[in-house]
Amino acid sequence: MATQYKNLINGEMVETDEWLDVVNPANEEVIGRVPACGKDELDQAVAAARAAFKTWKTSTFEERHAACMAISTAIKENADELYRLLTSEQGKPHAQAKGEIFGAAGISAAQSTLQLEEEIVQDDDTRLHRHRRVPVGVVGGIVPWNFPVMMAVQKIVPALMAGCTIVLKPSPFTPLTTLRLAELVADKVPAGTVNIITGEDSLGPLITGHPDIDKITFTGSTATGKKIMEGASADLKRITLELGGNDASIVLPDADPKKVAEQLFWSSFQNAGQVCIAAKRVYIHEDIYDELSAAIAEYAKTVVVGDGSEQGTGVGPIQNKKQYDRVLELIQDAKDNGYKFLTGGDKDPSGTGYYVPITILDNPPEDARIVAEEQFGPVMPLMKFSSEDEVIERANSSHYGLAGAVWTGDPEKGVEVAEQLETGTVWVNEFMHLSPFAPFGGHKQSGFGAEYGKEGLREFTYPQVITVKKDNVVA
Repeated sequence: MATQYKNLINGEMVETDEWLDVVNPANEEVIGRVPACGKDELDQAVAAARAAFKTWKTSTFEERHAACMAISTAIKENADELYRLLTSEQGKPHAQAKGEIFGAAGISAAQSTLQLEEEIVQDDDTRLHRHRRVPVGVVGGIVPWNFPVMMAVQKIVPALMAGCTIVLKPSPFTPLTTLRLAELVADKVPAGTVNIITGEDSLGPLITGHPDIDKITFTGSTATGKKIMEGASADLKRITLELGGNDASIVLPDADPKKVAEQLFWSSFQNAGQVCIAAKRVYIHEDIYDELSAAIAEYAKTVVVGDGSEQGTGVGPIQNKKQYDRVLELIQDAKDNGYKFLTGGDKDPSGTGYYVPITILDNPPEDARIVAEEQFGPVMPLMKFSSEDEVIERANSSHYGLAGAVWTGDPEKGVEVAEQLETGTVWVNEFMHLSPFAPFGGHKQSGFGAEYGKEGLREFTYPQVITVKKDNVVA
């Protein structure tokens, strides 16, 4: 029988009468059951968060730091159990799951050191003018299925460090590791400060519209982000949205194909391409296109697609059936339009699991769906370009603007190109590196607000200005 998990509400692990099944995408077997929460359970969690906020908002930096370090320690001390559970529900290979678990512990520790200092704007004979940040209140956090643990702590920790309390909803596809973490920290953070409840996608709008939730922080698709923004407008909730991306990588003609081929491969295929900041469009200068595209395709032959729990697997399955079908639809569209494939394009109809073969397309047109849309799967379109101005215009043509990369033998030239890209993050000669101390957020339809660093911490606060007139004492 599949393990049943409980929700965390007001410091207690609780269950419901109704349950949701969680499936292992590698074999489509049910591996866990979680509570199917609705309005009643949400009301309980929000009430607990609201009650806890009355005291947590006045907590000291030391108290907040201790709570977040307790989360970090719990993750590290139970990392072996957590990363294996993460692979079973998400699909990513053990090595990548381990990276997410230890990354979550590291983010928790790093962000537990952040604080927003009070600013004295004026202090003279006439007036004391103070600017400080105060916590927003109760936060509603909604987490995606591609990095469920990393995204959970990225919402919990800054909320706590700002003096807020939180009600967190994991994705119904990947709630197990987060609920196990909830069990591990239930007695290590003050009751009611962190509440984690599970449910269908229909629980999300209830969170967004709840009158006693003051802020929404969401990571997921742009389409859902727009709905959240619309729902939050009813009572002017504060929002942070980290949304989709159709990230472009630009390979300049002085890049060494032998050195960048493997890195470019993983910039697209890590976590089976299910990364918001993965390279979704790869532009290669025509002078090195043939050599580099051949090198990437040759390297792809060495990477094993399979069950993430098996040794040697490099690319796991797509996490869920809906996304699996969408990726196959995009591949079929490319086949129907006669685009050339360097690898992949065919799926083995036998067996179980949501596996998509590593697929690399050779120079499809700019208006191809696989180029214009975010694929979020193990499909990599390679395109030629001939001039710098041309490729910058093509890279910026998307309504997304999350991240991008420039690959070059001349880092100064790379920075020059990077500064012309309309994205929140641009890497030069690397990919997917995020610092917990630097803001991360999208331009255009890739997001609203920021995460990480002090900029991200401010998202959980209001500015408050207190002015004292010194020469007008009325007592």
